[in-house]
Amino acid sequence: MHSVKTHAEGCVLTVGNFDGVHLGHRALIERLVERAASKGCPAVVFTFDPPPLKILQPDRVRPPLTWNTRRESLLKSIGVDRVEFYPTTRELLSLSAEEFFRSVLIERFGVKGMVEGPNFRFGRDRLGDVETLRTLCDAASVGLDVLVPQSLGGTMVSSTQIRQWIQEGEIGLANRCLVEPYRLIGRVEHGAGRGRTLGFPTANLESIPVLVPQHGVYAAKVCTEGGIFGTPVALHIGPNPTFGEEATKVEAHLIGYSGDLYGQEIELQIIDRVRTVRKFESKDALLAQLSTDIATVLQLVK
Repeated sequence: MHSVKTHAEGCVLTVGNFDGVHLGHRALIERLVERAASKGCPAVVFTFDPPPLKILQPDRVRPPLTWNTRRESLLKSIGVDRVEFYPTTRELLSLSAEEFFRSVLIERFGVKGMVEGPNFRFGRDRLGDVETLRTLCDAASVGLDVLVPQSLGGTMVSSTQIRQWIQEGEIGLANRCLVEPYRLIGRVEHGAGRGRTLGFPTANLESIPVLVPQHGVYAAKVCTEGGIFGTPVALHIGPNPTFGEEATKVEAHLIGYSGDLYGQEIELQIIDRVRTVRKFESKDALLAQLSTDIATVLQLVK
């Protein structure tokens, strides 16, 4: 994703993280595509890889809401022609706003127009803002659109707000603001195998690169292509207090599936939270609850 080339044909471009790809992003991208069509050039998203914070303050980096290929797929589904994952270096981050605009956006991308949100910041120490950008665009005869933030039910749509909801287990609220429901991806590794002995085999997911929701049981479905696509999933996130386990695990029970998934990477779309994690007094009580959970999942996953 780091094969950055000079694009002589020019483009209409937006710069940002676009983590999560939410309704605010969609409004911005729709304007971007409209402006690009009017100028007869590509609509391009410029994003940093890795995020600048990973270089500047690595101890503050949190898991993203989307991985790169997922983010690219979502942005292209809205109409973007190209997503540039620009290699982030200390040299790049040391450029002033004016240097970044001239040497990267003008000279490398031949930018003909830009679309940004009102809180856009750029350049060394994030000293450039939308007024800085407007001045630079005016001087270079580059059109600039600044969009107002989107809101839903009186709440401003932002990656920060969506992250908070996911951390609280409010997947339903988060999904209302995302272009598509939230997804996890992970590799199936060997677990304790207890689910299979209980009659509810689970795929133990590890190496998950995105934010894992609050502990709970969730309704989900498989989005991995192949024979398991669309399979309903009862997803358990958290410890297993009934058996005295304190470690957080991400375990997916693929309803009606009994094949071998070890070593495979699977992608899950999370629909909503079914319940919190709790300790059961007996194995029979746990089994009764698991049956209820599966019935609820089947109602939620269409």
